[in-house]
Amino acid sequence: MRKAADAGHRVVLVVATRGEVGEVPDGFLDPGEQLWERRVAETHAAADILGVSRVEFLGYRDSGMVDTADNDHPAAFWRADVEDAARKLADILIDEKADVLTVYDDFGGYGHPDHIQVHRVGYRAAELAGTPRVYEATMNRDQIQADAAAARENGEADWGPPEDMEVGKPEAELTAAVDVTAYLSVKRAAMRAHASQIAEDSFFLAMPDEQFARAFGTEWFIRRDGGPGITETDLMAGL
Repeated sequence: MRKAADAGHRVVLVVATRGEVGEVPDGFLDPGEQLWERRVAETHAAADILGVSRVEFLGYRDSGMVDTADNDHPAAFWRADVEDAARKLADILIDEKADVLTVYDDFGGYGHPDHIQVHRVGYRAAELAGTPRVYEATMNRDQIQADAAAARENGEADWGPPEDMEVGKPEAELTAAVDVTAYLSVKRAAMRAHASQIAEDSFFLAMPDEQFARAFGTEWFIRRDGGPGITETDLMAGL
């Protein structure tokens, strides 16, 4: 996002929920403060760091992790009517005359219900709005598994996901790789702004610089009408 903003593009962040269902340590929130209030403030703080011009919340409730009771809350995004939610997003896309929309991959990165719903709603919204380019933000599963295995073999801190946890997509399915190594300090700062989700001692922020660059220096995407193979390095090319 920061790279796009610095290149002169208008960047808009649309968030489906306010992150109501989460866990923070006792005493983390101020007296009387609700978690959603903190997370909305964190989102705006991170957006400022990333050069976002507009932030919109669609107003749904956080659905929680997969197979939890929160999935069934009547206001949960996971339960939302895709057509209704897509119309809300499409209205923003039309208002902004958006050229590019990014969503999650069809697995939501790691199976999160709200991320999967973003995938569904996003594609339908792009159809309704006539947004020409849709990219699925994902992770390079092959690289993650290889790097985590190498770290374990070298006796380094195990920063990767559990070996039996499915994340991202195989490299063979990826079609775009965006080099953001020049923005790693910005990315860390934006992560740090989400303190209710990413603690200072989390592996995301505790990684040595070299590991962090390897893990977050490239952003991976899938464009269903692109490929095969990684053929793009700039989501806004030609705009």
